[in-house]
Amino acid sequence: MADLKDKTSSISGHSGRPPMVNPKRNNYAFVVAIMASMASVLLGYDIGVMSGAAIFIQKDFRISDVEVEILVGIISLYSIIGSVAAGRTSDWIGRRYTMGLAAAFFFVGAVLMGLATNYAFLMFGRFFAGVGTGFAGLIAPVYTAEISPAASRGCFTSFPEIFINVGILLGYVSNFAFSKLPTHLGWRFMLGVGVIPSALLVIIVLIMPESPRWLVMKGRISEAKRVLDKTSVSIEESQQRLADIKIAAGTDDDDAVNRHTNRKNVWKELFIHPTPSVRHILIAALGLHFFQQASGSDSVVLYSPRIFEKAGITSSDHKLLATVAVGIVKTVFILVATFLLDRVGRRPLILTSVAGQTVSLATLGFSLTIINNSDVKLKWAVVLCIAMVLSNVAFFSIGLGPMSPVYTSEIFPLRLRALGVSIAVTLNRVISGVVAMTFLSLYHALTIGGAFFLYAGIAAVGWVFFFIVFPETRGHNLEDIEGLFGKLPWRSKKNKGIPMEVELEG
Repeated sequence: MADLKDKTSSISGHSGRPPMVNPKRNNYAFVVAIMASMASVLLGYDIGVMSGAAIFIQKDFRISDVEVEILVGIISLYSIIGSVAAGRTSDWIGRRYTMGLAAAFFFVGAVLMGLATNYAFLMFGRFFAGVGTGFAGLIAPVYTAEISPAASRGCFTSFPEIFINVGILLGYVSNFAFSKLPTHLGWRFMLGVGVIPSALLVIIVLIMPESPRWLVMKGRISEAKRVLDKTSVSIEESQQRLADIKIAAGTDDDDAVNRHTNRKNVWKELFIHPTPSVRHILIAALGLHFFQQASGSDSVVLYSPRIFEKAGITSSDHKLLATVAVGIVKTVFILVATFLLDRVGRRPLILTSVAGQTVSLATLGFSLTIINNSDVKLKWAVVLCIAMVLSNVAFFSIGLGPMSPVYTSEIFPLRLRALGVSIAVTLNRVISGVVAMTFLSLYHALTIGGAFFLYAGIAAVGWVFFFIVFPETRGHNLEDIEGLFGKLPWRSKKNKGIPMEVELEG
């Protein structure tokens, strides 16, 4: 029995505690998590608004499909600058002021895009907006994970994805609202309205507390204790969280302090001499962000008006209304995911999500192929196409979408978190940019149905990856999660983090 305890302790974390499943919720932490997650509205709004604005920009500036691809997708590549800088910046000036920096960049970008007089000027504005979304995309989930009690972390850390979807929906609504204006004015209002969420975020940042984990890293223990007292469900939990953070940050160990303050050693620990657990964590994080984007989610969202046009919907109003429906479905199902993350767990949701996406994408490819090869309008195929677009975004939102910020921000140890999340988000933005900037060319080369068959194949490979690589992290303290990695997830005892081979050895 003693041997079994030692093994389970090493597996479930340094503390050996079982996962926390306290059903109580801290309302202060809930409000703060919502406030922090509003940074994600910036990214969502840009994604949603560009899907419709690009149509009017193409008419106004008379640009080609390739230029449209670059205009739509380049923000993902620009955002790499923000996501790379955010890891270092958030460790330097703090998590909440990094959010303020994100808002400032996006504010400038929205103003420049709204005033753009030509394509080059518009691309200049996209640069500022992209850097802002890069900062926001990284820091919102990191801050939310660090402020959240373990029992609510899955729910709270999914809030950034909720607000991305809210932003997408607002962008779609903005497209429809301003579509009646003259062409040269409509898209300017669509893009310029982005200054409103930016200004609100700056105000919100001023009243948010700083991350307790960042405060501990800076030696501001008393401030961290005050924040933890406010964001924990009990004083006992607050004390335990503080003790765990101090151990993880190495504040009780001079060598650990030196390791934490030496940035080169962080790189070495991630890439050159990783432990089996850290290697497993890095593979899981990078794979998650790769498959989230490579399975074509951005193509569906950014080019939904084009997809509906190919399906036979020719009216501009009807196309924009259909995109609003996409936004509503995405928002509704991300809310469903929020309630399921801490009840069902991460692993079942991600597997269900990717399986559903695979079927939806394959069926969408089939319906579009039938429509393209038919001389008459087939209503059943049009309805099937629309249903599969909605099905795809629903399955994405119930698992693969929220899992990116939730899982990535909780699996990295504190000493590696900012850098690890930064690298994962950078990969996310690279793949997002590639997907967004190649979709029109891809469907010209493969047909639009063929493009979605390709995405379906990638999603199927992703399901196998998640089945092999992903352990369950539901209910565990952040400081204990590293110990769940380095094993075979599908052989683990459900919700315990105790591999079956260990149980058998006992």
